[in-house]
Amino acid sequence: MTDTPTVPNPRRRSMMIALLPLLAFAALAVLFYVRLGAGDAARIPSALIGKAVPPRDMPALAGLKAGDNPVPGILAADLKQGQVTVVNVFASWCGPCHEEHPVLTAFAETGKARLVGINYKDDPENARRFLGRLGNPYAAVGVDENGRAAIDWGVYGVPETFVVKGDGTIAYKFVGPLTPESLAEKLLPAIEAASKP
Repeated sequence: MTDTPTVPNPRRRSMMIALLPLLAFAALAVLFYVRLGAGDAARIPSALIGKAVPPRDMPALAGLKAGDNPVPGILAADLKQGQVTVVNVFASWCGPCHEEHPVLTAFAETGKARLVGINYKDDPENARRFLGRLGNPYAAVGVDENGRAAIDWGVYGVPETFVVKGDGTIAYKFVGPLTPESLAEKLLPAIEAASKP
């Protein structure tokens, strides 16, 4: 009695071939998830930590006022005046920016550091309306119309927030919308550390 050779089922073989790309994609997704800190976007490193702020000045948001006075733009030299500054990158079209805005407003009222904003690739009228409706917590707002300043700052997307020491050195970067918890647990300790000589 002779054994008959087993012929692979063509349907099963084609199904295995079809699953290979899906398995490869799943493996890559897991790898990226793990490498980016298990999904914690705030852990994305910044090559600028410990380096001077970019030397780019940003013009003021035209028509934005605090009372009767125009709100100034951002000068790189102003970030080297001896006090800690928090730089927040925002846009009116950014949903998470709307979510974090009350946190920024509450933070600005504490007076723990000067808060300035970089308005990223936004329509000026929309940006003024956004700040008019929700309140303007910023001491200065610089316009980054074409996104060049954001590239200089190493911004991945909006919102992002930086802590700058009084000598103009970037001390900390937070990626994503600030929450009351991240403000208390991450940003305020970074500001305190940046305040020390």
